[in-house]
Amino acid sequence: MGFRRLVDDGTNRTAIQAYFAKSDMLTTTIRIPANLKETLAEEAAFFGVSTSACIRQCVINHLVIEAGGAQ
Repeated sequence: MGFRRLVDDGTNRTAIQAYFAKSDMLTTTIRIPANLKETLAEEAAFFGVSTSACIRQCVINHLVIEAGGAQ
């Protein structure tokens, strides 16, 4: 079952977040400006999480919100 199907079925936000969290990890390279990376690292540290965790959470939040704010 994919993300779109979860959204179309009206799956709640917690279940969608669990769907993303339970998958295997893989390495991905992204290119961002140095000042954005530094700012992201500072913000992640402020909240006590890793930069990777911060990025993952931002992406998950974006997907859920853009999908219509699944309840």
